[in-house]
Parts: sequence; structure tokens; C-alpha cells
Amino acid sequence: MNNKVHYLSPEGLKKLEEELHELKTVRQRETADKIEAAKALGDLSENAEYQEAKQEMSFIHGRRQEIETILKNVEIIKEGGSDIIEIGSSIDTEIKGENKKFKIVGSEEADPFEGLISNESPLGSAFLGHGKGDEIEVETPGGVQVYKILSVS
Repeated sequence: MNNKVHYLSPEGLKKLEEELHELKTVRQRETADKIEAAKALGDLSENAEYQEAKQEMSFIHGRRQEIETILKNVEIIKEGGSDIIEIGSSIDTEIKGENKKFKIVGSEEADPFEGLISNESPLGSAFLGHGKGDEIEVETPGGVQVYKILSVS
């Protein structure tokens, strides 16, 4: 059994709970109806609608299991409140004269294009434990990048 801790913000937890509810109450019922309608068409071995609906149901069951596992092993992120970077911290940085903002989140909520970086990513893990004024070096495919931490909240 996977006992990995999944870090989520209160908003991330709410989104996952809503997705699970949608899967259980709407999508699963709709897909079951599609399967029944496709069965009524006859020969299942060459019935594309039936095969597609069965694949969709398989995806729904897999995603439900994934979400349920996450929710069994969730730890809610406490945001801010420390001068040291931890999961939930928002960070203002400077790299090559350009200011960038990041927020350290769990891997389930990571979205680098929105500045939400996973605590497990090379950049996220490099920030952890540092504070305002620190400079950190991060190895990237383009070479070593140096980030100066301007503020932590």
C-alpha cells in the first residue's frame, strides 16, 4: 500500500473532493448508461461505442482509486507564518535581474506555469529550508541558475 504523504492546500483538497464527488455521482452513472446503450446494439466484439465506454469506465475507476488514496494520506498545508521556506510558503525571487514569484505546493497541485512548484521538484526542494537574502544554485538543463530570495511569506 502506498503511504506517501500528499500535501494539499485547503483549496486543493476541496478540488479533489469535488472531482471525486463528480466521478461517483455523475460520470460513473453516465458511463454506465453508455455501456448499457451500446450493449443494446448487439455484437460487442465490433462495437466501438461499447469499447470506448468500457475504457472510460476503467479510467473513472482508476482516477477514483487515485483520489481516494491521496485523500487517505493527505496533509493540509499551513500557508505562510515562517521566515524559512517550507511547503506552503510564497517566495519572491530574483534571477538574472528578473523577479519571479513561486509558491511551494505538494506534487498534486504543482503547475509551474502558474508559479506553483512542487516540493519534490529540483527547484522546490532547493528552496526548502532557506530564507530571505539567501542565494541558491539550481542545476537545470540549461546549466546552473542562481536564485536570490527576496522575501518569504
